[in-house]
Amino acid sequence: MPVTLRRGTTADAAVVCEFNAALARESEGRDLDPAVLAAGVRAALADPAKGVYTIAERGGEVVGQLMLTYEWSDWRNGWFWWVQSVYVRPDARRGGVFRALFADVLTRAAADPGVIGVRLYMEHANARARATYQSLGMVEAGYEVFELYPLPGRA
Repeated sequence: MPVTLRRGTTADAAVVCEFNAALARESEGRDLDPAVLAAGVRAALADPAKGVYTIAERGGEVVGQLMLTYEWSDWRNGWFWWVQSVYVRPDARRGGVFRALFADVLTRAAADPGVIGVRLYMEHANARARATYQSLGMVEAGYEVFELYPLPGRA
């Protein structure tokens, strides 16, 4: 069956939360706070400035997702699109779902002259993801990600 793609809506909040929780467990061994996750997903689904989800379906069932966020590059005078929250249901993996999601990102990016590149980050130890991204022509950018979370004074 072919993969069909559509933009995520607030009606997708439950499945996006389910997939994001599974993603965190599988890729980082972490359990997310369900209330915080639900609020964050609903915020993104309601406000495209925060992120835009693409939902992949096969046979009427949601089998995958991808979220885009945006970073302005003053050095390059253009937008980088960040691929985030990528998840494909285990029984749908190796069936072209991620490839369809990523191809859609590239098609939309190519149609927007303001977009200069596509980026993503991944856990260092995720060899399968690394191989997948490299097979799509992506290369390591040479950056390390640092964070200060939570902010001092916040629990």
